[in-house]
Amino acid sequence: MIAPAGLAFYEGALFPQWRGSALIGGLRVQSLVRVGFHAGGQPDEVERWDMGARIRDVAVAPDGAVWVIEDSSHGGLVRLTPAR
Repeated sequence: MIAPAGLAFYEGALFPQWRGSALIGGLRVQSLVRVGFHAGGQPDEVERWDMGARIRDVAVAPDGAVWVIEDSSHGGLVRLTPAR
């Protein structure tokens, strides 16, 4: 169970393989989860990244970077971009 908090559909340029996917912040699982969709619309978890913190929200920046905000009094705001 994800215990979702925050969802963004990815249509950016930085991660072209993610286009059309949903990015979901996981409170309980402390992860960012990518969900893809089959041709008929059926969702399927494709990837899950352990963030080491409860993820409160997810957003996609105009440049295609992904922002996640952690859910704690000392939580961070993390910008995700492809590895160079």
